[in-house]
Amino acid sequence: MASSKLNKKVFDLKEASTTVKDLRITFDSGKTRSYEWKVSQLKALLELTEKHEKEIVEALYSDLSKSEAESFIQEVGMLKNSCKTALKELKHWMAPEKVKTSITTFPSSAEIVSEPFGVVLVISAWNYPFLLSLDPVIGAIAAGNAVVLKPSEIAPATSSLLAKLLGEYMDNSSIRVVEGAVDETSALLQQKWDKIFYTGNGRVARIVMAAAAKHLTPVVLELGGKSPVVVDSNINLQVAARRIIAGKWGCNNGQACISPDYIITTKDYAPKLVDALKTELEQFYGKNPLESKDLSRIVNSNHFDRLIRLLDDDKVSGKIVHGGEKDKSKLRISPTVLLDVPRDSLIMSEEIFGPLLPIITVDKLDESFDVINSAPKPLAAYIFTNNNKLKEQFVKTVSAGGLVINDTTIHLAVHTLPFGGVGESGVGAYHGKFSFDAFSHKKAVLYRSFFGDASIRYPPYTSTKTRLMKALMGGGFLAIIRALFGKS
Repeated sequence: MASSKLNKKVFDLKEASTTVKDLRITFDSGKTRSYEWKVSQLKALLELTEKHEKEIVEALYSDLSKSEAESFIQEVGMLKNSCKTALKELKHWMAPEKVKTSITTFPSSAEIVSEPFGVVLVISAWNYPFLLSLDPVIGAIAAGNAVVLKPSEIAPATSSLLAKLLGEYMDNSSIRVVEGAVDETSALLQQKWDKIFYTGNGRVARIVMAAAAKHLTPVVLELGGKSPVVVDSNINLQVAARRIIAGKWGCNNGQACISPDYIITTKDYAPKLVDALKTELEQFYGKNPLESKDLSRIVNSNHFDRLIRLLDDDKVSGKIVHGGEKDKSKLRISPTVLLDVPRDSLIMSEEIFGPLLPIITVDKLDESFDVINSAPKPLAAYIFTNNNKLKEQFVKTVSAGGLVINDTTIHLAVHTLPFGGVGESGVGAYHGKFSFDAFSHKKAVLYRSFFGDASIRYPPYTSTKTRLMKALMGGGFLAIIRALFGKS
């Protein structure tokens, strides 16, 4: 065992530099730009996912105790759909987009041509380690880039499996996987990339952005934040409670960037909401949720201790109205609901990323918008209401990466919507064509012939030429006619 560790190749600055150089040689050859190459790699990714579904599910269970159903629906199934969408739409995405030209360049035609950035780096997260690793890679491949994927070391089983499978199925002259932790990531970040795509937290995102800035490298940062849920009283409470539970505890036991982070409702309605959550939680996870096979465990002891610190805060320790059970030996915390949590408490100062759900109460629901807007912009925001004016106000006044009315988290599955944050919840977006666009430079191309060369653009400039140029630049057809006849 000791000898195998000694023989393991060290990934340092030199190795990182060599990797990037090798990939750049491949990219410069033009290989990755062809439709045929892109299709071959997307099909290989789909085949990899379909043939090794059992191994993927086992790795996710090893890393997070994810249930088979959740692993398939939220990781494997969504990845397959992304691959299929890209294969179906690729020709359309690659086609130049014709655009209108103005009279100032007449006669001319113009188009926007999508070209790959070059050699790109994808740094993934641990909470959805299969989906969040490969979903951006689909966009990078579709756009024609060479790719380095750095999976999260916090999900080691999935990271190891990704390295193995991509090594077997993908074109390794263009697509590489680098495993490791801080040292390997640091070595990668010191290289010059043409784009960096990072999924994770704001602290590391600042490190990524600072490293990218040294080379003026553009970035996509998929982060998180405290995603709120506003709950009105004129609703189907059972359905609302179920959808909140599905988005919170049904998404990796709250360890998801778009999980509901806290609820805002009125003081009068809060007790009814709590009762509904209790009833449905027991229906879903039983009387002893720590034994439920449908709840993921906390990823590691550090995150477990962090969540317990939030619960032990003096300002909230007496606010638990449901749950609170924990088992450190199994890294499990039950679904926990807290009522009337102070806004200045520790649990309200950071993204929870776990199975704790605080409820804030207000006198009038309109006040909820001020509560949301007083905090950094979240990745997602949700509202449950049948009041059309409230829906309109929510959409108009709440700034978030995405909004969902009368449900939670499911906008993630709609590939025609961009998925990304705003402000501290992220930079850039992806999914569907937005993934292709995230890894493409939009090149402006204007076509002209030698016909129609106008003398007014060349010196010497006369008053007539100046008058005509002003009309062409700023006026309509009538202004041009007036200028031709010497009228200002």
